[in-house]
Amino acid sequence: MQESTPSIIARKLRYAIAHGEVAPGSQLGEAELARELGVSRGPLREAMQRLTQEGLLVSIRNRGLFVIEMTDAEIRDMYVLRTAIESAACKLLVRADHVAAGKELLTQVSEMENAAAIGNRAAMSDADMVFHERLVALSGSRRLARIHSTLMTETRMCLTVLQDSYRVDGEWIAEHRGIAEAVFNGDGPLAESRLSDHAEAALARLTDSTASISV
Repeated sequence: MQESTPSIIARKLRYAIAHGEVAPGSQLGEAELARELGVSRGPLREAMQRLTQEGLLVSIRNRGLFVIEMTDAEIRDMYVLRTAIESAACKLLVRADHVAAGKELLTQVSEMENAAAIGNRAAMSDADMVFHERLVALSGSRRLARIHSTLMTETRMCLTVLQDSYRVDGEWIAEHRGIAEAVFNGDGPLAESRLSDHAEAALARLTDSTASISV
């Protein structure tokens, strides 16, 4: 099925927000955006409404639409919801073809290791995002994937802002490998436990980075 114009615009705006091309707190001007994207205002308004419903944009009365800004409390809340969704995905994965799912996730871990070997932090971050996106997508639940997509955009926003201070290491890669191996072995409780531990560690890294750039 062909993607609609508002969907295409919404996808482009999500990417721009996630990768810092539109900074947190920025106001989105309808006329300027329409010119930049080469679209009419009708489908643009629909796309912006979708992002407002997803929580990526906020409407301030008599002022306009603005990109959200993530506070520490919101980052923590996001990780709580992300962990719940990814844990639900793990439950579904181990009931299905967990061997194939585990192999795909382990392949993604190898991508992280390859990026780490050459010191490519951007590629490491991308591989991290893909790992979690595939974990949820492989569950086969469209609803989980839809909600998770917005949370991953917010995650990417945080990592983009903190890219100079956020650090990942061998332990970070090992956490992903542990999750993938548990899925591969069909051990749901272990996969969920490792996923929860990884989320707590990731949140600690992220909030530590937030504190370091606030000083």
